[in-house]
Amino acid sequence: MVPGTGNKESIIAKLIEWSINNKVMVIILTTALIFAGIWAVANTPIDALPDLSDVQVIILTEYPGQGPRIVEDQVTYPLTTKMLSVPYAKDVRGYSMFGYSMVYIIFEDGTDIYWARSRVLEYLSGLKGALPDGVSPQIGPDATGLGWVYQYVLQSDKKDLQELRSIQDFFLKYELTSIPGVAEVASIGGYVKQYQVNVDPTKLASYNIPLQKVKMAIQRSNNDVGGRLMEMGEMEYMVRGLGYIKNEEDLKNISIGVSPNTGSPNISKRCSKYRHRSRVKERTC
Repeated sequence: MVPGTGNKESIIAKLIEWSINNKVMVIILTTALIFAGIWAVANTPIDALPDLSDVQVIILTEYPGQGPRIVEDQVTYPLTTKMLSVPYAKDVRGYSMFGYSMVYIIFEDGTDIYWARSRVLEYLSGLKGALPDGVSPQIGPDATGLGWVYQYVLQSDKKDLQELRSIQDFFLKYELTSIPGVAEVASIGGYVKQYQVNVDPTKLASYNIPLQKVKMAIQRSNNDVGGRLMEMGEMEYMVRGLGYIKNEEDLKNISIGVSPNTGSPNISKRCSKYRHRSRVKERTC
């Protein structure tokens, strides 16, 4: 006889004897277990694809026109060193690309994603003086790679890729973002509409106009200016200066200075060529 076998058999015998002598209690417990199982099946959340990824927050920063080494030294390095002190952050990874910087902050298991995002935003607020001018870091959406659930394609026989991209960016994207549960709608492909100014350096030199002045003139001309109220005939009139650029002709008629000889304004179309085309696609190898 194996030691301990008799003790196990006596326990099983006592359990059977107790069940025979307490039939009502056994029926009650069995019914309770059945209802508990039904409630668990109906209320337990089940994912077809469980999200087993780490709790992470992504910081995306654009630094246009700069190489990976400059992006690493001026953007990625300050961000990664600052994020190392975020509470419950177990790993910080930085990636530098041409014109872009991405920093991944991996948090410990069980950390609330929204608490982590608020802590990252708090630490980002203290980095404004350490980054180059015009560089503004942004955190990614509160979703992981497993949240990429749907892809669609816009096709048309009457519209080109630029028009389709404009429909996606200015109409369809916002309609989809308003759907409950959608964290982000990422646009891929097509051509982004833009206006390009090709400056003639010879004509700029003849008018004695520096290139920076042309840039400032275009920036300042693309703006609305508000004035004060004027009361006339017991009615109030709001004075506003409408100056937003709406088409290519508005760009051509921007004044970039005054001729010292004649006193007439120098119109930008005299020293530049304008064309409406699509932005060059950026490809990742």
